[in-house]
Amino acid sequence: MAEGDTILRLARRLDAALAGDELAVAAPHPRGRGTGVERLDGQRLERAEARGKHLLLHFDGALVLHSHLGMSGGWDLYPMGARWRRPRGAAWAVLGGSTQEAVQFGGPTLRLLPAARAGRDPELARLGPDVLAEDFDLAVAIAALRADPARRLGDALLDQTAVAGIGNIFKSESCFAARIDPWRAIGELGDEELGAVLRAAREQMLAAAVDGRKRLAVYRRRGPCPVCGGRLAARGQGDANRTTYWCPSCQA
Repeated sequence: MAEGDTILRLARRLDAALAGDELAVAAPHPRGRGTGVERLDGQRLERAEARGKHLLLHFDGALVLHSHLGMSGGWDLYPMGARWRRPRGAAWAVLGGSTQEAVQFGGPTLRLLPAARAGRDPELARLGPDVLAEDFDLAVAIAALRADPARRLGDALLDQTAVAGIGNIFKSESCFAARIDPWRAIGELGDEELGAVLRAAREQMLAAAVDGRKRLAVYRRRGPCPVCGGRLAARGQGDANRTTYWCPSCQA
């Protein structure tokens, strides 16, 4: 699933390519036509916004296109006239600007919202503070994580209602960077420890948003720990059984 760094990088690329353009909008796939996305045809894209794992495209016609990619969705950006990597008929939305076009395929969410409603939309309003936001408030995020003291740290970091943007990759990587055991309960951790994990996640994800590279130390690594040389561990965690990767020695 695309994490917050991927969505922030995408929003920046869409801003650079299309913001200010009056877009030619099409929906080749029936799923896209069902969203009414073609109502955006001829409207000007004002800005692209990343909010956790959600992408919001703001148009001058007081409409917002909300996209969440889930495990299967994606956006591609092409110079006008370039050959696509996937068939045109599979595209849910095509946003054509003056020199480039953005193409959206699949995912659980693609919908139009009135701009006035976007701020109080239930799906968006339930999100916790965005770990990559310029005004990210560390104290607010720590307090949100403490809502369930018995919950294990690695599982809690995936709760988008507590902190938005962190996914399975940076759950594992931030805990490793902070040398905190992801299996410890939230109630066992001090504010300094929770803050260290969140700061690590923010730093790592902001770096990945710049160049698209995820600098991985433990996630899906088969070799020894890059710090101590010990054996890395991996096990499903939480109700969703998402795999957590960690070093039992460094993070003891």
